Amino acid sequence: MYVRGVVNSVQQRLTVISEPNRFRIVELLKDGPLPVGGIVDALGLGQPQVSRHLRLLAEAGVVEVTRRAQQRIYRLNTGSMRELGDWVQGFAVLWSERMDRLGSFLEDGDRAPDETGQEGA
Repeated sequence: MYVRGVVNSVQQRLTVISEPNRFRIVELLKDGPLPVGGIVDALGLGQPQVSRHLRLLAEAGVVEVTRRAQQRIYRLNTGSMRELGDWVQGFAVLWSERMDRLGSFLEDGDRAPDETGQEGA
């Protein structure tokens, strides 16, 4: 069961990632770390815009930054992404169970009596 702090952090991360450019940044970083310049080139946005998006992603714990000389290298925070994945997976299990119940219901419906009182095929 998720405690309130985990739910709040998941909600914060989902909110931050939901912005289209930040979503694109996360998509880029899933292939590996990139410097700010690489992200700027890939997105076609200005460096100040990308830096702002990266700052918000870092504040939400979605990305981590390391300095290498004058460069800042960004990578996904695997712990926070795993937490998001676990949260989403909880819904996958729920929907799988519901689909199984729907399948059973539909199968039972085929055997229900029709208007004449005869069971269906």
